[in-house]
Amino acid sequence: MKKSSFVAMLLGTVSGVLFALGMCMALIPQWDSFQIGIIFGCAGLLLGLVTILIWRKMEKKQPIAVSAKTILTILFGIVGALALGIGMCFTMVWDRMVLGIIIGLIGILILLSLIPLTKGIKD
Repeated sequence: MKKSSFVAMLLGTVSGVLFALGMCMALIPQWDSFQIGIIFGCAGLLLGLVTILIWRKMEKKQPIAVSAKTILTILFGIVGALALGIGMCFTMVWDRMVLGIIIGLIGILILLSLIPLTKGIKD
């Protein structure tokens, strides 16, 4: 395993755990730790962004070019993730099974469409 992959794996794992713990802290009312959960979640997101920058630097890759396509791809991914999450909430929290499954499947299809959007379709 390359050193850059190992560092990215460690930092990515820590950032994911921080983000997940922060969201749990913020969204589970019994824990009564909304504000600290938001701080943990933001720290996880920030560490995730730093991980990407560190990995790209270690791999000697160019910085990510900010273009309209990049921004639209990111927004498309956010919409897909939100649709999937909203579908899960409809199903598990609000007892609206059919509507939740439909919204969740739409989110999954949006997320799956990111692959051809970013990589393209080749013969």
